[in-house]
Amino acid sequence: MAILSFLTQLAGATMLLLFAVRMVRTGIERAYGASFRRTVTTARNPLGAAGAGVVMAIILQSSAAVALLVAGFAVSGGLTFGTGLAMILGADLGSALLIQVLSLKLDWLVPILLALGGFLFLKASRRSYKQAGRMILGVAFILISLRFLRDTMDPIRDSTFLPAISEYLARDFITAFLTGAALAFVMHSSVATVLMCVTVVSIGALPLNVGISLVLGANLGSALIPVWLSRGLPPVSTRLPFANLGMRGSFALLTVVIVNRTDIMTWMPEMSAGQTLILLHIMFNTALLLMLPVCARLEGPMRRLVPDPPSQLDDVPMHHRSVLDDTVLASPVQALACLRRETLRMTQVLQEMTEPVMELYSEFESSQMRAIRAKDDILNTALDDIRRYAAELPYDHMSKSAKKELRDLMEYAIALEAAGDIIVKRLTALAADKSEQSLSLSRTGRDELTAMHDRIVQNLALASNVLISGDVESARLLLEEKNEMARLHRRTRKKHLKRLSLGSGISLDSSDIHLETANALKDMNSQIASLAYPILYREGQLLDTRLVTSLSPEMEHDD
Repeated sequence: MAILSFLTQLAGATMLLLFAVRMVRTGIERAYGASFRRTVTTARNPLGAAGAGVVMAIILQSSAAVALLVAGFAVSGGLTFGTGLAMILGADLGSALLIQVLSLKLDWLVPILLALGGFLFLKASRRSYKQAGRMILGVAFILISLRFLRDTMDPIRDSTFLPAISEYLARDFITAFLTGAALAFVMHSSVATVLMCVTVVSIGALPLNVGISLVLGANLGSALIPVWLSRGLPPVSTRLPFANLGMRGSFALLTVVIVNRTDIMTWMPEMSAGQTLILLHIMFNTALLLMLPVCARLEGPMRRLVPDPPSQLDDVPMHHRSVLDDTVLASPVQALACLRRETLRMTQVLQEMTEPVMELYSEFESSQMRAIRAKDDILNTALDDIRRYAAELPYDHMSKSAKKELRDLMEYAIALEAAGDIIVKRLTALAADKSEQSLSLSRTGRDELTAMHDRIVQNLALASNVLISGDVESARLLLEEKNEMARLHRRTRKKHLKRLSLGSGISLDSSDIHLETANALKDMNSQIASLAYPILYREGQLLDTRLVTSLSPEMEHDD
């Protein structure tokens, strides 16, 4: 019974730790996801990319999340191989530094974090404050889970069960190394795994040398996570996780052999076992940054190791080709699935058009504008194909729910095409006018418009998820984003008018450009968010109208 109780409490503490880490990451991704996208794609030199990776890993609390983010941007060509690999190596160091912060004795801070986080999450009306509350609660839960973990380990520290395992792992450091790798991979979090190891070693439940082997193994396991999660991506994306795995895995294996076969640990300064473990983890990931100068040179070997399929070289991207299948028109269920995939393809094309728009406002290039406008033809063709495909469906033999789904998909395809027209006919035209007239936006005004643009990019990704899953909570979040965009629009208009009243020459010259751009971004976001309406209406979570349906007798008398 003692073993069963220990395992149950250990599982509970571990699950709480994983949940807390994920809670913080989710809050940050929802609040600042688009900002990370801009940070990733603007990094250029290896040192700057590594620094960006450090910051993002600390904020996201996961080096694997940064690796997946980088791999995703490699597909669109927004990131070179050398820059992407440097960013991943920096993320590994960032997650190690985060462990140093989270391992501090901050139990006194838990009640404050719970009170503040709970208040913001439950009472705040603005979405950014709610997500801040989520992050603060997540940090509090991390501290609670670590305390829970220490309390779990204390009773069995002097038992015969744990010493037996410790002695075996101390004798066989390769098994300990592989155990750490397996733990990190199964838990999908090197931060949680290393924190658990540090906690167990700190209370004397495991010897330091076993903890070192486990932590070095966790470095291997955390490098395996993005390799596994990116397995369905094109080769240009998977090369980055594989390169990181090769570098980090081989260095971890070499380090564990050196540590266990030499007396190198005697050179470490005197400190507690837990702090020694954290310092070694930080030193290990810092040493990996010595590979920054050769990151770009590894692209050639990785291309040979993970080559592009011959059929896809210099070919049209998959999401630029229609997925409508005329052979399944007789089956409404399969035909509707094709229509949903085609609509999803339109969101991907629209996202490609949206991402570089604000670059035209900074450095206008006519070739980039033509490339954006050319993709609008893909949207127009897709909408025409969807209309043609829908007209050929056996409408009379479809169920009522299938007819409703067909109408919803058609309406959203029209909205996506309208959003593309806003980019082509309004935003790119405004950017061209700004360039022709040699106008400049004020720094504050440009930042306000960029924040609105970032929000749209984030909402496009959310809309894609809603389109696939039909999830009600995600649909609510998408509609809340429409309200948030309206708030941003009001705020930038108010601040812009204030700058005009203060006599800002730059704001005065570019006033029309600023206001019309803000209006266009708001209108575009409304088209994207329209996907949420039928889902919420179907679930009874949307009112028919915001208008007052009946007047009070006093109001009628006044009339």
